[in-house]
Amino acid sequence: MTEQEIRDQIAFLKSDYVRIQGDLDKLEAAGGNIQNAEQQLARMEEELKVLNKKLAEA
Repeated sequence: MTEQEIRDQIAFLKSDYVRIQGDLDKLEAAGGNIQNAEQQLARMEEELKVLNKKLAEA
């Protein structure tokens, strides 16, 4: 994966993270089940860590 591809993937994940965080806030305010959204955010955080490490090594 090239450095630009890594940067693009990070940007995509960040925008998706913000969207899911907004959905989570709405679910929480409405008293909905937030477990799935929290799990998605945790997976995305781990993926961002890996990508940032790859970027640092590139």
